[in-house]
Amino acid sequence: QVQVEESGGDLVQAGGSLRLSCRTSGLKFDEYVMAWFRQAPGKEREGVAAIDNKGMTKYAASVEGRFTISIDNLRNTLDLQMNSLNVEETAMYYCAAAARRYGDGPSLVASFYTDWGQGTQVTVSS
Repeated sequence: QVQVEESGGDLVQAGGSLRLSCRTSGLKFDEYVMAWFRQAPGKEREGVAAIDNKGMTKYAASVEGRFTISIDNLRNTLDLQMNSLNVEETAMYYCAAAARRYGDGPSLVASFYTDWGQGTQVTVSS
């Protein structure tokens, strides 16, 4: 059974940095596509960053150059380093996983993913 659990959410000032981690069990990173999503109150869930089993990454245009998604095989975690945060990025951040099928690459589409965590809250203050 696949389980993912996020941590690292916090209150941070605008312009600051934060690192999120997603602890995983029941999956092998070389067989899965992983991603981070976020959802602000009253808004749709949006893909932030994704990574496939070969390390290929995909980012939302709004975070390109500021966020970095990575896999730590020793800790079995999916991480998201977020720099230069702005107030509009206040949201619940979710970790997502999907078993990779042939030809699949990193995806920022929520319906692609089958396993989700409960989320971790990131609040950016002005």
